Formats: sequence, C-alpha cells, structure tokens
Amino acid sequence: MIRIGVVGVGHLGQHHARKFQAIEGACLAGIYDRNPQRAHEIAEKLETQAFESYQALLDATDAIDIAATTTAHYELAKPALLAGKHIFLEKPITSELAQAEELLALAEQKGLKIQVGHIERFNPVILKIEHEIGEPMFIESHRLSTFHHRGTDVPVVLDLMIHDIDLILSFVNSPVTEIRASGVGILTPSIDIANARIEFANGAIANVTSSRVSMKQERKLRFFQRDAYITMDFQAKQVRVLKKSGNIMQLLPQILMGSTEIKPEQLVDMQQFDVSDSPKDALTMELESFVDCIVNDKKPIVDGIAGTRALDIALKIIKQIQTTNQKLS
Repeated sequence: MIRIGVVGVGHLGQHHARKFQAIEGACLAGIYDRNPQRAHEIAEKLETQAFESYQALLDATDAIDIAATTTAHYELAKPALLAGKHIFLEKPITSELAQAEELLALAEQKGLKIQVGHIERFNPVILKIEHEIGEPMFIESHRLSTFHHRGTDVPVVLDLMIHDIDLILSFVNSPVTEIRASGVGILTPSIDIANARIEFANGAIANVTSSRVSMKQERKLRFFQRDAYITMDFQAKQVRVLKKSGNIMQLLPQILMGSTEIKPEQLVDMQQFDVSDSPKDALTMELESFVDCIVNDKKPIVDGIAGTRALDIALKIIKQIQTTNQKLS
C-alpha cells in the first residue's frame, strides 16, 4: 500500500485527495496546505489528517502529490525528492526550466518517479483515438475559457496552452525548429490570450490558440495527416475521423470526367464516437497510473522529461510574446 500525501488542497488538490481514497493500492496518509484553516476543513470533509507542517507529511508518506500553485512546485518537489519520495506534480512541472532540469537530475540520481499532471493524456477522447494518429502534418488547437482568478499567477500559456503543447509533442516525433507567437494581457498584467505557430523538423506545423478571457468554453483539437482528418471536441466528448472512402477508386473515373453527380460524402468514410459514458474520468485514470508506476516500477506516461519538454516550448512562446510586445511598446 503506497502512502500518499497531498500538498495544496485548493480547487484541484481537494479532488486529488478524494480520488486517492478510492484508488486500489493507495492510502491517503493526509494533506498539508499553507492555509491551516483550509487544510482542516478539507481533512474533516474527507476524514483524513491535516498535517501541521510539510516535513511532518513527508515523514508519513511514500509519495507526494503536489497540487499547489505553480510557483511553489520547485520548493515543494525538491525536499520531497531529497527525502526519497516519488512525486506527482500538477502541470506545469515548474515555472522555470532550470528548476525542472534540477528535479529531473535529482529523481534520476535517487531512482524516483516524477509524473506531471498533463491530464489530457488520460482524457477518454484521446484514449479513444490515439491509435488513429500516425504522422500528423498540420495540427490546430483551440482552448478557450471564461475568466476566473484561478491560474492567473502564470501566463495563459502555462495555465491552458501547455495542455495542448504536451499533446502535440506526444504525437509529433520530431524536434521543434521554429516558434512564432503573439499574445496580450487583457484582464491581468500577464498574457491572457495567445497564439503560437510551432514548426517541426519533419515539416509538421501546429497552430495553437489559448484564451482565458473568452465568452465561451471551447476545447478542440484537430489533426490532419496523409490518410485522415481527426477532430476532437473535449467539451462535447466527441471524436470524428474522416478517411478517404474505400470506394474512391470506383468513383475515380467519374471524378476525372468532372461528374457533378458525385457528392462529397461519397468521397470519405466518417466515424463518430461519443465517450461521454466513459466509466472513469481522466483524473482518476491519471492518479491510478501514478500509483501503478510506483507499485510496478513503470515509467510514467507523462514523466518528468515530457513535462520539461512541454515547459521548454511554453517558455519559448512566452519569451517571444514578451519580446515582441516590448518592441511595440
């Protein structure tokens, strides 16, 4: 039984703690939050222990789930690794690249697991369709959200866009060669809306847009590849796959003759999937995977290396936006 402690029991952390109570092989040892009142409130609700100090929680656990604000990730993760604890870090892994690289080196030195909370890897929409994604050459994502204060301690690139950056990097097996980006702060001093064009060595291009000041919620991702067009709607929990029709060769003579009787739907085969009835939610599967990796000594699906790579691209996007905006000011 893996004894797990949760650090930071705000909006997200409280759900992490609750989920661990129902995961086989895990035991919620307790929680810690820098706000003692909040910690005791959640501990009472979940019937678990609120530790008075972070060190006390470390002493009572085998692994630590860090769901605190991004800027606190490094200062919480380093002592956990030094104490020999496996760690789950909410995304992004840290706020600075050097911090992430230091944590990676420390985990490797001590033989410990780092899993980063890029939860979309466990989204039933992605799990349903990932086998269909081969070598995408154009990717388009839109992740739009209405404004709320949570997450505004970092730019929208680290808050929202990094989800799609991680997904894209997981499917495009090629180095990034160029990044172009623009963005602006509207309701905060930071970047609230951003767009990035990411180019890869193999010729693939990703156009990524994120906003936390939109009038609606939207989370869509589209892949275009030689044999298919795949579109995912995370809000509606639906997937569509369009492929060249199996009857295309039979229709080819009419197409070449310029026939006007051929309808567009005859040229493609479309499959549509609805995953709204998935038996498990993404957070449950993500945390189950973390426990499984510890128990069975497996490599996490989203390990520290993947989390660091996503952070690297996100920080380069932010830097380019800031440089461009400084020139314009």
